[in-house]
Amino acid sequence: MKPQIAIIADDLTGAGDSAVQFVRCGWETQLYVGGSEEAFALGDMQAQVVSVNSNSRAMGPQAAAQAVAREMQTFRRHDVRHVFKKVDSTLRGAFAAEIEAARQQWHENAIAVVCPAYPATGRTLENGVLLVNGTPVTETSAGTDPVTPVTESSVSVMLDCNLVSPTQDDTPATLAQKIGSCGPIVVVDARTDADLKRLAQAIVRLGERALPVGAGGLAMAMAAAWASDPVSGEIVLAVVTSQHSATRAQVTALQEQGAMVLTPEPQVLGDDVLWQSWQRQMLARVAGSDGAGRMLVLLAPARQVPGLTSAMVARRLGQLALAIVRTGKVRGLIATGGDGAEQVMSALQATGIRLIDEVSGGVPLGTLIGGEYAGMPIVTKAGGFGSENVLIQAAETLTERKFK
Repeated sequence: MKPQIAIIADDLTGAGDSAVQFVRCGWETQLYVGGSEEAFALGDMQAQVVSVNSNSRAMGPQAAAQAVAREMQTFRRHDVRHVFKKVDSTLRGAFAAEIEAARQQWHENAIAVVCPAYPATGRTLENGVLLVNGTPVTETSAGTDPVTPVTESSVSVMLDCNLVSPTQDDTPATLAQKIGSCGPIVVVDARTDADLKRLAQAIVRLGERALPVGAGGLAMAMAAAWASDPVSGEIVLAVVTSQHSATRAQVTALQEQGAMVLTPEPQVLGDDVLWQSWQRQMLARVAGSDGAGRMLVLLAPARQVPGLTSAMVARRLGQLALAIVRTGKVRGLIATGGDGAEQVMSALQATGIRLIDEVSGGVPLGTLIGGEYAGMPIVTKAGGFGSENVLIQAAETLTERKFK
């Protein structure tokens, strides 16, 4: 297996804390003590992501640049698609020299997108200045580090490059345009994990020439963004048969995030001819969509009619789910309501679920066992369970995670 992604850090702990972010997103990841030459020479590479250490934290600028350049050359020889350049979240080390060396060795028109923010650990980037719990980094212990003291808090000044401060209205697409017009090295502000998520999605839109540079916060966001592939057109399909008010509120929250919701009328579900006609119309609608919403919900009607049982409703929606899965556009499934989950699995001829994790407490994540679609990711949820945003969390998990 050839790795798709390489991480290069200036010390071993940095290589590890960035690599683990990819593990959390489902990437097969291997961490090596030495450099990339050693890693590739071992011949036992079984990873989608490889993380290596240039051991350059204490080196001077020239030596550090040479060490990073050697690693980048190895990545290019082995056709690595993406590189994440890990830097210290308090700017220690030969920060500018390593970034420029990595950028020069990556692509002819490479653009280094720099954001060492890590909000979970108190690091934010505001107006280009790195703050640690609200204090400029030079006024913290990093400023008096005995080996690599940090003498400049402004990352854009340190790198002598343009700064992008995203606005609230910026989308990943508009942010990508701003970054792409700013030159070979760009610093981008981020105060929150949501800022980093938007930045990572913008970096994906810039393509393989983009070289993200950051700490664990941006590594986490890139792991999800590279797994997601926003241009693939794949969708998450939810089948909701529960009538519980909590579930209905969860569907509304998902719809407000852009999900397409399809609800057949009760009389349609109870009539074979009407059902076949409605199903063809919905399949045509799904086939004609560009996947922009990336979420599709098959929702059982709330209104009941004589002769229409909950088992019939679940069976019909399970059949439609199978037809949609057969289009090849479905990335993962969500099944809410026990009868709906059972009918979806029956339609796909699955015999069980290989459990992997939880989306949140009591909402399991796994992959199907058995049948033609074995390995497809699925989240199941009881009807009256979970917070209002639990379906949003489930959809994001299925979108932003790699599965075997």
